[in-house]
Amino acid sequence: MLSAMGEFDLIARYFTRPTRRAALGVGDDCALLLPAPGTQLAISSDMLVQGRHFFADVDPFTLGHKALAVNLSDLAACGAQPLAFTLALALPQADEAWLAPFSRGLLALADAHGCELVGGDTTQGPLNICITVFGEVPVVQGKSQALLRSGARAGDDIYVSGTLGDARLALEALRGTLTLPAAALAQARRRLEQPTPRVALGQALRGVASAAIDVSDGLLGDLRHILRASAVGATLNTSVAITLIAACARPDWATAIISSEKQLDYVLAGGDDYELAFTAPASARQAVQAAARQADTPLTRIGHIDAEAGLRLMDAAGKAVTRSFSSFDHFA
Repeated sequence: MLSAMGEFDLIARYFTRPTRRAALGVGDDCALLLPAPGTQLAISSDMLVQGRHFFADVDPFTLGHKALAVNLSDLAACGAQPLAFTLALALPQADEAWLAPFSRGLLALADAHGCELVGGDTTQGPLNICITVFGEVPVVQGKSQALLRSGARAGDDIYVSGTLGDARLALEALRGTLTLPAAALAQARRRLEQPTPRVALGQALRGVASAAIDVSDGLLGDLRHILRASAVGATLNTSVAITLIAACARPDWATAIISSEKQLDYVLAGGDDYELAFTAPASARQAVQAAARQADTPLTRIGHIDAEAGLRLMDAAGKAVTRSFSSFDHFA
């Protein structure tokens, strides 16, 4: 710990870098951004609180990664290209052993997506990380190309990127409610602590997807946001959805770890996945697959949008699944 390190020394040492796309970055009262002509700014904020969003003993490098990844995931869901971000950081103490790996994890992901750190704030207090991210979305002939939650229409397909449920699996193992083989825990824990924001996929889906959202609080809960915004309903195939859990894919793990019923819980309501759920017209299936190839991201079609309100779950035999699933809610 460097007890003599002050706030401005901390910022200069770990978070000040030369600007590239921004007109003015860290070090003044405000940052100045230069969005490209013919674009809109996409802006999102997320907060991570110790004890609520991460364990106290989490690796600071992976925490730095995740702090930015959850924000980039919001840009991905909007189809935006990352531009810049600000960091507001409350720290119990100015601890170099923590700050050095945290800033490396944060800035490595920022560099990978060309997203500049341009300002923020630091203070002393319980560990709390708040990032605001800025991105660009093209405007073509006066129309924004942003992906919204409000565009789903009856007959649209419903897709999910990547896999779901592994982060919840890791969380339960870290809580001690189940035991995982070492290889399964390592795979699941990477999904919990170092999620992959689907930025390239979001951009590839502009003009293809009708609505999109990132899966942060659980698939069903987040999908309901699309249904409400679009004034539609949906039907999901649970026999397809359960195949999305990757860490349990090996037969010798599946029965040893958790039942198929629990796997479905984690897939549909686990949270912390940071994949994209989106809708697209059935006529756009080839375009959707082209977007998946362009972004090098696997996609699974798991259901369809209905005119009738409500969210219906069906099993492989076409029978209704009547179990209830509760997605994450900070104040529930």
